[in-house]
Amino acid sequence: MTLPPGKLFLVAAILFGAALAQAANPSAASPSSDRQLASGPAGRVPAKPIQSKFSKFSKPGSTKAGHRTTAAGRKNQRTASTTADDWTLGNDGKVIYLTFDDGPQPVFTPKVLTVLARHQAKATFFVLGKEAAAHPELVETTRGQGHSIGNHTWDHPMLTHLTPKRVHEEIFSGVKSKCFRPPYRDTNPAVAKVAAANHQRQVLWDVDTNDWEKPGAARIEREILRGAFPGAIILMHDGGGNRTQTVAALDRALTQLRARGFTFRALPC
Repeated sequence: MTLPPGKLFLVAAILFGAALAQAANPSAASPSSDRQLASGPAGRVPAKPIQSKFSKFSKPGSTKAGHRTTAAGRKNQRTASTTADDWTLGNDGKVIYLTFDDGPQPVFTPKVLTVLARHQAKATFFVLGKEAAAHPELVETTRGQGHSIGNHTWDHPMLTHLTPKRVHEEIFSGVKSKCFRPPYRDTNPAVAKVAAANHQRQVLWDVDTNDWEKPGAARIEREILRGAFPGAIILMHDGGGNRTQTVAALDRALTQLRARGFTFRALPC
């Protein structure tokens, strides 16, 4: 149908007025735009904070005799990783987080502390409750030198093999800390929930040196150096056996890492 010239002019005027109104107030045409622009300064979405590796269940777990990945650990890896909390450590540059399990041990813990002091390095020690009870002075010495203490349960069991009551006892009987590390990386959402009830976050690692196997100081040193990157959490042991190789490898690796510009901090436990 053809409109008379007068009506054509009226329609054109209405459309022109609507276009001017939209140009003056674009949000009226897009109800969601205000929510998008409000998400960050100057209309930009805030950058995501750099996350630490605390929520990664990446440790090769083990059998009771060692620390290789258990079948339960492999099975629970995906589900457990969805329940752990991330810690935001910020952009720490070339910082590495050294961690030591299974102490305190009266021979090797002091040797590890001596090496760390020599290189001006701080670390985190995940101690067993029974060993901490037997050697409380070592725990206090470690803390006094600026290192962190984490909970590694009371007696180093495979937690997913225990009853809920026993899991609770093992975790709650460990040392007071903000950090918890399950033995053998044997964990699942139920274990993570008990740790959270004890106000502790699960902390695993990025680099397993496998020093518990005693493969030689040179091999342990290579694993430390190979896995080193800004923000890496490195697993070693000061307890659970003869750690002479670990002490020697640590000393040599820290010399090289410091030359590369790395520093070493304790985790916020």
